[in-house]
Amino acid sequence: MKEMKDLRLGVDVGGTNTDAVVVDGNGHIIVETKTATTPDPIDGIIDAITTVIDQIDDTSRLGKAMLGTTHPTNAIIRRRDLDRVGVLRLAAPSSLGVRPSANWPEDLRDLVIGRSQIIEGGFEYDGTPIAPLDEDTIRRFAGECAGDVSAVAVSCAFSPACTDHELQAAAIIEAECGADLPVSLSHTVGSLGLLERENATILNASLLTVARRVVNGFRDTLADLGLDVESFLTQNDGTLMTVEEADRYPVLTVGSGPTNSMRGACALAKLTDALVIDVGGTSADIGILVNGFPRESTAAVEVGGVRTNFRMPDLISVGLGGGTIVRHDGEADGDVSVGPDSVGYRVISDAMCMGGPTLTLSDVSLAMGRLDGFGDPSLLGGVENEICEAAIAWVDERIGVLGERMKASSTPLPLMAVGGGAHLVPAELAGFSEVIWPPHHSVANAFGAAIAEAAGSIDKVYSYDATSREDCLRSAREEATDAAIRAGANAGEVRITSVVEIPMTYVPGGGCRVIVKAVGPLAA
Repeated sequence: MKEMKDLRLGVDVGGTNTDAVVVDGNGHIIVETKTATTPDPIDGIIDAITTVIDQIDDTSRLGKAMLGTTHPTNAIIRRRDLDRVGVLRLAAPSSLGVRPSANWPEDLRDLVIGRSQIIEGGFEYDGTPIAPLDEDTIRRFAGECAGDVSAVAVSCAFSPACTDHELQAAAIIEAECGADLPVSLSHTVGSLGLLERENATILNASLLTVARRVVNGFRDTLADLGLDVESFLTQNDGTLMTVEEADRYPVLTVGSGPTNSMRGACALAKLTDALVIDVGGTSADIGILVNGFPRESTAAVEVGGVRTNFRMPDLISVGLGGGTIVRHDGEADGDVSVGPDSVGYRVISDAMCMGGPTLTLSDVSLAMGRLDGFGDPSLLGGVENEICEAAIAWVDERIGVLGERMKASSTPLPLMAVGGGAHLVPAELAGFSEVIWPPHHSVANAFGAAIAEAAGSIDKVYSYDATSREDCLRSAREEATDAAIRAGANAGEVRITSVVEIPMTYVPGGGCRVIVKAVGPLAA
């Protein structure tokens, strides 16, 4: 008899807490835990996984494990553990005016960018070559990179329309330097828009060592605990990638934490259209769900000060969380200031209600009756009520403003509050139909990771004049569906979740940019 593997393990690493859940085949949480994130996040992952599997009678039923992690994001923001990258752009003579990484923060550019060069190659939007690929210069560039950089990023004009030159360049670099020098290709990372796509590709190449450490740590943890499972990481858009893909495309996991929370909230509350605020220990992220998925940002997204164009949820973030520090100048009628700094995962030791020296928003929430079961309220006897009232009024005002900024219309929508700091959200807010705390809301991020689906997308320019709009859209849907199936989706359950057409009136031939996304549950 075939072994039943109907359970999923979901893990999400945040700045303050690492959460884990086990979900059954019906999508119900049967075990959950919330542990403090550790200085080495792998230790926190081990603690969280160990806690939940110790509560399962038969661990052989676990078939899949999903991880959402902040490792790559933190590496970029903190400028730590990044690889040095050689940058090769295939677009001359059309793009010589702007050098690679020209608009990067200086400290990040000095840390990441090694050798860079722009050479002849690339395509027009319809696949017509701009110039023949300069293979001899690629060979010389590869020789110069050997021993000088840890990875190479290759970008090419309109490579999403035609991948030939990027693939040829990668083959030449591998022939010259061997497989030990990894190459990131822009058509696998970003969409149209050469400079932003190039930036995303460079960041991806700089994160390869970080990704390898995360992937190996996750796989080793599962193996050491005797778990025979398929393992995945969550992407920015709330879908999954295999650990092998995450090893090659780590930049696609940046921003996955808030997306996991939003997808988890959607499923827990059984709502498809709502605003979601994810309040952690350090920050709060607010976004909007449309048809069950986070609305994607239409603007270029900055990661660590670098403009990119890969898929990211449309979010607003603010320094508001359970560990956010509250200050008072000591005067009876003095000002109260809140954040943006936070004690983070040290809230369990540094907050006043835990016997620590620091007044945090968790202390304020406890004093105002919004939080229970955390700390000792009697330790807050020396905190004046006016301070708590002023701090909680600031929280309510900030959440209301963020929600109004995120809404697409004046129509009231429900607001779902999730995360370990969700107790800070008031029960009523003007402009919202209701405030909802879904069941298991504190671990919505881990649940979102556990129920995530596989996806495929395409972003191409089609010529409607060459064939027809209907034929182009049919081709785009088929390509997106095939991509989702290759990513692991069940072929019979793939659905198209979005189709976007952007007419390109500035190019001849009835050009139209078409973006299609297909999603489906993982195949058994």
